[in-house]
Amino acid sequence: MSGPAGIGRTLKGVLALQIVIGAALVIGDMEAGGWRMPSFGPSAPGLTEPVRPGDQRRTFDPSRVSPTTRPARDPGDLPDRLTLTQEDGATWRLEGGIGEGDAERIAARLADVSPAAETLILQSPGGAVQEALRLGRHLRREGIGTRMLAGEYCYSACPYLLAGGATREIEDDASVGVHQHYFGENTLLPARFAVEDIQRGQAEVMSYLEEMGIDPLVMRHALETPPDEIYVLLPEELDRYGFVTDDED
Repeated sequence: MSGPAGIGRTLKGVLALQIVIGAALVIGDMEAGGWRMPSFGPSAPGLTEPVRPGDQRRTFDPSRVSPTTRPARDPGDLPDRLTLTQEDGATWRLEGGIGEGDAERIAARLADVSPAAETLILQSPGGAVQEALRLGRHLRREGIGTRMLAGEYCYSACPYLLAGGATREIEDDASVGVHQHYFGENTLLPARFAVEDIQRGQAEVMSYLEEMGIDPLVMRHALETPPDEIYVLLPEELDRYGFVTDDED
């Protein structure tokens, strides 16, 4: 885990980014149809392009995500809401977009399944951040592990589910990615209130990551990556930030 100096640098980065976002939102308030968080820098290549150190941002559309390498299985079109299905024995699959109400619904489903889930294989393009945090905390309380298989993906809010696992395994060629998020239920709020939502949301995410044993400095990559792009974490970054647990943990 990072020390106070590292967290301080992250918070300074968050503040600087929020100043830029705040200015963009003020402009956005004057435009019809509300606002969206801005993109910075040149367009990234597509998700099918391999990532290398220093070249990890890829274009991202949650409705058009496909495996980047040969997946463990062909999932077809993932459902819009999280779906729980049995994989093998006490290993279950949790796949699909993360929608409002999914945390409570999936928690109730997990309470009913037999055999009880010990590990969840995840695959999701992301979705509602708050739902991912709630369900991630539930997984940790219940001692349920999370796992990523080769060729499968976990983007946007999905890494928060991954972080919630009591144990976390990520196979080679699994793809885990982070970026900026929307916070708040109403994107037509005045800029001042929208920025407050962003600040509260970012603070909660950073607290959650620390609670789950993940280095909050991973948020540096998320904050630098606009929502129409995704920063794909390299295996060494997943290990360094604490996403992969040791067998004895």
